[in-house]
Amino acid sequence: MKGIVFTEFLEMVESKFGYGIVDEIISEANLPNNGSYTSIGTYPYQEMRSLLMLLHAKTKIDVETLLKIFGAHMFDVFKKGYASFFDKYSNTFDFLESIENHIHVEVKKLYPDSELPRFYTQRVSESTIKMTYYSDRKMSALAEGLIASTLEHYNQVGTIATQKIDAEGKIVEFLITI
Repeated sequence: MKGIVFTEFLEMVESKFGYGIVDEIISEANLPNNGSYTSIGTYPYQEMRSLLMLLHAKTKIDVETLLKIFGAHMFDVFKKGYASFFDKYSNTFDFLESIENHIHVEVKKLYPDSELPRFYTQRVSESTIKMTYYSDRKMSALAEGLIASTLEHYNQVGTIATQKIDAEGKIVEFLITI
């Protein structure tokens, strides 16, 4: 997992829960690098999972909600760092449809060793799109947070219905209706 995910996760934890919580989860996770991450480095996903579970234990906020909060945080990071991706599109659906074949292609150019989730979209109607998430990391709630922030960014009011396609959460469908 790319280091930017770790550095931004810790940034989000500090801004939402305070530096003390950051220090506690890093100490208790017994990380091989003591929580020193670089945005361009690559680190084991298990370290993120450990930090997330420790944050859950400290805050008593369920993991899915924490991931949605992190998704909203990451959206802001992406919007600041990659504004051109958002400026190309005028609405949520066009943007979401661009993720797999445009945005992720550009990310792979910058970070060739990145392991990105896959997203497939299908327009169900003029007001509904189905987006299917595939990832062994089972972090679909992070994607849901990003989708919700995308709706807000394009000033569109909508609903996001989620359905796990497999029991493990590696494949999840989002039905987004505006």
